[in-house]
Amino acid sequence: MADCGCEIEIKNKEQKSILISLLLINGFMFLFEISLGWYAQSTGLIADSLDMLADAIVYAIGLYVIGKSLRHKANAALLSGWFQGVLGVMILVDVFRRVMMGSEPQAGFIVVVSIIALIANIICLRIIEKHKDGDVHMRASWIFSKNDVIANVGVLVSGLLVWLLGSRWPDLIIGGLIALVILNGARHIIYDAHKELNSSNSD
Repeated sequence: MADCGCEIEIKNKEQKSILISLLLINGFMFLFEISLGWYAQSTGLIADSLDMLADAIVYAIGLYVIGKSLRHKANAALLSGWFQGVLGVMILVDVFRRVMMGSEPQAGFIVVVSIIALIANIICLRIIEKHKDGDVHMRASWIFSKNDVIANVGVLVSGLLVWLLGSRWPDLIIGGLIALVILNGARHIIYDAHKELNSSNSD
């Protein structure tokens, strides 16, 4: 029974089920957050929604490489890392644009939407948690989910500060910090993927 591939098949099915769940949650939350974030003029919510989009694409890539070789999985993680890095830069550009052109973030929307997003991301983190030391594409998924929770807490805090201080700056600062968290996560994933690729080349 050990050589029949049953354990691998079960593992692949489990990974597929997990990634489909994460893809659906993040895809829905991207649409939800970006629409309300744009309406609320919140850099933090828009940044977090783009992070959700990046995650959804990563999970779709992860679904594609299930059952494939370690090299395929490492390349998928590498692509995911670079894509996340590009989104991080895009968020920084949006922060700079809003600093220059001005914005009036609506604190109430920011707080309510960020609480809903935080609940969704905690669910995602619990779903993926036991695979944080698994294959490279699953490790990448766990890093994304962890970063999402950190980002959501930041957006929630920014909404409260916008409300308390009557200033747009907490939203802009948190938007910039989310971009830096995303870029740091991308750096870790790219490094991890390169390590796996070098390991597979040496075998």
